[in-house]
Parts: sequence; structure tokens; C-alpha cells
Amino acid sequence: MRFRRSKMWQRLIAVGLGTIFLLVFTYAGFAQDDTAAEDAPVEAVAEEPVLEEAALTADEVQANLDATWVLLAGFLVFFMQAGFAMLEGGFIGAKGAVNSMAENFMDAAVTGIVFFLVGYGIAFASTEGSLFFGAPEFALGGIDGTAEGQGAVFVAFFFQFAFAGAAATIATGAMAERTDFRGKLIYSAIIALIVYPLVVFWTWGGGWLADRGFLDFAGSTVVHQTGGIVALIGAIIVGPRVGRVFGKPPAPSNLMLATLGTFILWFGWYGFNVGSTLAASDVNALGLVAVNTTLAACAGALAAMFYVYFTKGGKWDLAFILNGALAGLVGITAGCAFVSPVASIAIGITAGVLVVIVAGIVESAKVDDAVGAFAVHGACGAMGSLAIGFWGNPALTGGAAGLFVGGGLDLLITQIIGVGAVAIWVTLASVVMFTAIKALGVLRMSPAAEAVGIDVHEHGASVMPDLLPMPGSSMAGTDTRSSAPAVGD
Repeated sequence: MRFRRSKMWQRLIAVGLGTIFLLVFTYAGFAQDDTAAEDAPVEAVAEEPVLEEAALTADEVQANLDATWVLLAGFLVFFMQAGFAMLEGGFIGAKGAVNSMAENFMDAAVTGIVFFLVGYGIAFASTEGSLFFGAPEFALGGIDGTAEGQGAVFVAFFFQFAFAGAAATIATGAMAERTDFRGKLIYSAIIALIVYPLVVFWTWGGGWLADRGFLDFAGSTVVHQTGGIVALIGAIIVGPRVGRVFGKPPAPSNLMLATLGTFILWFGWYGFNVGSTLAASDVNALGLVAVNTTLAACAGALAAMFYVYFTKGGKWDLAFILNGALAGLVGITAGCAFVSPVASIAIGITAGVLVVIVAGIVESAKVDDAVGAFAVHGACGAMGSLAIGFWGNPALTGGAAGLFVGGGLDLLITQIIGVGAVAIWVTLASVVMFTAIKALGVLRMSPAAEAVGIDVHEHGASVMPDLLPMPGSSMAGTDTRSSAPAVGD
């Protein structure tokens, strides 16, 4: 026992001495380093160079903010492609949904390339020498982002590309479930190549309509009327869907999906309209456009809902509620920066009633417009531009006054000329385009496709293979529904 205690004390003493030695050694090392640092000559301490960046001017900061806003708005407009796809997929039959998604997706892809190479150059060509067709630069003039100021060109192109994609995809819905996929690719390319760009050149590009004072802030005529007329002519020339009974339009296959698509479109429309301010500096303009866009959509939905309820059997028709909201959005797009909020409500109400009436006329004419594209975009787009001639506020338009706010007929006549000129050009171009595609034999799907369905024939796919099995698949002929007993069994 004594031996163990002695051993323990020896260990404690050894540990204590070792600890004291380490503390003394460490302290001496720190003291030596501090002394060396104090004795070091001042010249030996090298100072790191300080890099001073030139401060941005207020104008440069504002320009960067404006470009950022336009890009963000362009992202919203591009996201509208998803809205168009979901809306169309919900309105048409499930057996054509895969084709619909493919066509909507390729609208963006085809438009992006063609508009970059040719379309944008035509839309914003030099007006020297001609206000009807300018001298274009192709592929953005070959810029590569290395020179000062080229970024602004890229931002402008991206924003305008998103608009061009929207114009091309409007026709897709009207012609759904029977258009040959090859024909779809061709007409999307032609729209982005010349049909839409020439309209832009006449208006936003400084062409002859702009020179006359035609007003279309964000595209009721430039984008929507153009796309709606292409849709109508395409639907006429391609012919109705197999088994289509006029007077009894097919019920939408998925109203939940269509509602989602409409919400996405409404959300994206803030980029469409508010983004068309092309700057983040004017809070008055930003706020006015946002409020007018909102009120017109609300008024359009309410007007369509009540009009259908009281004239078509006392039902709250969701499909027309959705198209009514879209009609209001289309209608206010031209004048969202030029009219008062009260006027925007009036425009929305007009659009909500007009979309129902025109949809009925198209149906009576035995034109199979699968999603009501012409009623929403074509008719309400034209109405929206004409509405500026009635409601245009001179303090917002730059001096021209609408008929209902103390002006004469001058502005209204100018708007009529613009709407009429675009209608004539797009109608003629569409007739030639679709007739040529039809002559090539690639406008309408083949009889074989009509027999098995366009998704199966064109894409070899089904949007829901468990519910819509592919012919010859292991699920074909199998009832995949639950075998649980019904309530009450």
C-alpha cells in the first residue's frame, strides 16, 4: 500500500513539473515574437495595395436597375409559356395533351433561334428610307458581349423574345389535337421570322403606325390580336377535330389544370404589362400599370361569369370565368399605361362580355377553336387598342385624348387604322402560310393519327399511361381504377 501511494505521488510531481515547464517555454516563445515584432524596422512591413473602384454615377446605377427590372419582367413573360401549356392541356382532350405540351415547348425553342437570327432584326430595323420595311441587322449584328453597351442589346432582345414566343403559342391552342407536329414547327418559325416582326416594326419599331401616333403600350394588337388572327385562320384551314359536333363544344378535360394555367398567365402578365415600362424609375407608371392590369382581369372574370349565368342556363361556368379574366388582361394590355383605373374596369367588363359573344359567333360559324383563342386574344386584343381611342387620358398618352375624356375622333381613327392594318397583314400572311403548309401535306395529322390519337401517333406517348394506356402496352385493356366499394355499398 505504501509503495502504491509513493508511486502515485511521484506521478503527480512529474506531471506538475512538466506543466510548469511547458507554460514557461510557451510564454518565452510569445515574448520573443512580440519583441521581434516591436524591433522590426518600419520599412520591412509591406503594406498591401488598396484597390479603389470608381464609384458608379447615379445614372449608371439607375441604368443597371432598369436593366435588372426588364430582365425580371422578361422572366415572368417567358413563364407565361407554362401558363399557356397548362391552360391548353386542361381545355383539350387528355389524348392530345402530350402533343399540346410538345408544341408549346417548341414554340419557345423555335422562336428563340429564328427571332435571334432574323426576326428581331426586322422588328427593330433602321427606319431610314422606309417606314414599312426597314434595313435589318441579323443575329443582333454579330455582337458577342465584349464591347460597352452590348449588354443593353441582349436585355432588349431577351424581353422581346419572350413576347414573340407568346404570339406564336396563341395559335397552338386553337389548332390543338389535329395539327401535324411538322406543320406546327414550320408555322412557328414563319411567325417568328416575318409575320410578328413586321407588326412590331410598324408599331414599337418606329414604323409607319408609330409615326401616325398609334398607341399599344404592351401588345393588345401587336401580340394578342396578331396571335388571335393567326389562330383563327389556322383553325379554319386545318379543319375541325374528328367527331366535332358544333353547338356542343367538348367539355374541358381538366378544369383544375386550366385554372392553374390561368393563374400562371395572370401572374406572368405583370411582367408583360408592368415590364413594358422598360424602366424602374417611374413609380407612378409602375403602380398605375399594375393596378390597371389587376382591375381589368377581375372585371373580365366577373363580367363573363354573370353574363354566362344569366344568358346560358344559370350556371357558374368556370371555363368562361377563366377566359373572362384572360380577356380582361388582353383588353387592358394596350392601354394599361394610358387610362385611369376606372376606365380599366370598364375595359375589363367589355372584354368579359365580348369574349362570350365572339366565342358563340366562332362556334356558329363552325370553326373549331379548341381553347377560344380568337375570342380571347384576337377580338379582345383589337378591342383593347380601340379602347384607347375612347378612354385615353391626354396626361398619360402625351397629349392625345380619347372620345370619353374630352377628345375628338382623331385618336380613335388612328387606333382603327392600326388595328385594321395589322388585321389585314396578319390575315393575308396567315392564309398564304397555312395554305402552303397544307399543300406540303404537313398541316393536319394523317387519318392513321386520327384513328389512334395524335399523342400515340405523333409522339408514341400518353400523358397518363396508367389511365390512358398505349395500344399494345401491358396496361392496355386493364381497368386501373380502385376496386374499393362505392359509398353506400
